[in-house]
Amino acid sequence: MTQADVKQLLQTIVEPLVTAPEQVKVTIDQDEFYLKLNLFVAPEDIGRVIGKHGRVASAIRTIIYSVRLDEPKEIRLNIVDD
Repeated sequence: MTQADVKQLLQTIVEPLVTAPEQVKVTIDQDEFYLKLNLFVAPEDIGRVIGKHGRVASAIRTIIYSVRLDEPKEIRLNIVDD
């Protein structure tokens, strides 16, 4: 998968979970070893994305981390709380 595919996958997973899907934004940062996905959602939707005891966030990370990239980098997901 390419970076754009991973970004689209994350948006496809998160948008049905939140009340303001138009505010879902994913940015990509990368360094030598990691492809870092930064997930931004509306402040009232942070709890929905994280879930009780972090279960929803853990499930999202399990799916995203299992993706095999075309390049030899690992994926990391950051849920950004502004």
